[in-house]
Amino acid sequence: MVHSPYPDVEIPDVSIHEFLFGDVDEDRLDAAALVDGVSGATTSYRQLIAQIDLFAGALAARGVTVGTKVAVLCPNIPAFATVFHGILRAGATATTVNSLYTPEEIANQLTDAEATWLVTVSPLLAGAKAAAAQVGLDDDHVIVLDGADGHPSLPALLGEGRTAPDVTFDPATHLAVLPYSSGTTGRPKGVMLTHRNLIANVSQCRSTISLGDDDRVLAVLPFFHIYGMTVLLNFALRQRAALVTMPKFDLTEFLRVVQDHRTSWVFIAPPIAVALAKHPLVDQFDTSSVKVIFSGAAPLDGALATAVATRLGCTVCQGYGMTETSPVTHAIPYDRPDIDRSSVGMLLADTEARLLADDGSDIDAPADGASAPGELLIRGPQVMAGYLNRPDATAEVLDDDGWLRTGDVATVTHDGVFRIVDRLKELIKYKGYQVAPAVIEAVLLEHPAVADAAVIGALDDDGQEVPKAFVVVQQGSELDAEAVIAHVAAHVAPHEKVRQVEFIDAIPKSASGKILRKDLRAR
Repeated sequence: MVHSPYPDVEIPDVSIHEFLFGDVDEDRLDAAALVDGVSGATTSYRQLIAQIDLFAGALAARGVTVGTKVAVLCPNIPAFATVFHGILRAGATATTVNSLYTPEEIANQLTDAEATWLVTVSPLLAGAKAAAAQVGLDDDHVIVLDGADGHPSLPALLGEGRTAPDVTFDPATHLAVLPYSSGTTGRPKGVMLTHRNLIANVSQCRSTISLGDDDRVLAVLPFFHIYGMTVLLNFALRQRAALVTMPKFDLTEFLRVVQDHRTSWVFIAPPIAVALAKHPLVDQFDTSSVKVIFSGAAPLDGALATAVATRLGCTVCQGYGMTETSPVTHAIPYDRPDIDRSSVGMLLADTEARLLADDGSDIDAPADGASAPGELLIRGPQVMAGYLNRPDATAEVLDDDGWLRTGDVATVTHDGVFRIVDRLKELIKYKGYQVAPAVIEAVLLEHPAVADAAVIGALDDDGQEVPKAFVVVQQGSELDAEAVIAHVAAHVAPHEKVRQVEFIDAIPKSASGKILRKDLRAR
């Protein structure tokens, strides 16, 4: 067992709202909390807190209370913070929905999460309305932040001037958020994260991620994803930094926002690092304000990290985590240039780890060098309460002693530095987004010319993981790669599209019928 080198943190027994906003210094209240990267419009901490209270009051007046599930389908705009924290302020549970989801995928999450409200924006309204209709949500339960006929809008709700409700719940057990993750295998499941989970992870990050109230943080990573939710929407605000929002990634706009808003901390996923290292456009912008590039959501190659650091003249760090751990468990500290950039750094405060050999025995940290690889297990206050309504799936990854099986294979050095070297789980990480092979496989099998199919992660020309389909064609049918790609694209979100296709005589399977993905990876 490996323990964090940092002292344990205090985890207050309060709500996430009280933890984040209950003690903002008077001289900080009028400082920028959120900046719209597109328009430049600024929301101060004082304004944000007031908007959160007003939105919570408007929800409470409509029957939203402790335990109500409210879905949020929204890109990164300043209003997201008002809505997200207003939901939590009202005692409700926020289930954040991927902005790229199809109506069917939105409807599936609404149904599984038992959400009775949906918050969205007009550019996403068509998909939201289709999903709402599928699950029986009326228009008055679909809030369109920027306004649409027949739907409540954010200005109208805030304009009611209602007082935030007095709510009571146990922060250690009450669900704050319900993001969706495929975990180690299978279709997406609701990850139950309590107020204590979120507070714990923000507190743990403070010992390693050293941004402060003089920093401007670029928020291009989606708030609906646990990385953006915790590290940006919660941690950066707790540190009293200013969040500069971007609704989607576009390299030119990304570089303009960095330049014009003088952002100092930039949180990214590895595909953005590829662009920063290689694209000639980078040289046309002033990126001198950037102190730290922090990468997560998928593995970052050490050579790529070095290339970015050299080109931008900044520090590049990497972290590790998963939705089930709120998410951060490891990070390279900003002040540790000696730590290998291809590692994920050290355990956060209050976090323990184990490495399990194939026979189930523990692998100890060595006296020198790096250990043998083993499956990484995590224990700490940031570990989820479980999967919503899935005790079977919960039991597969979380034991009675609180150890969470990550499905990732890691090594650890004698001084506590971890490196992720492989993945047991089936999950594909495409540009930081989770892609469940089971979802794509189900779509493939709907095609009349497909006899069988399997999906794995494969590397593209930039060394990034993409979904690859292995397809067995029905006898007597004809099918080409373009048709396979088009069929999947018509039924899934953009990040779930198949990018590579290989035709095969038979899908390798175990005696129990489980797809042998390791055999496919070895091809």
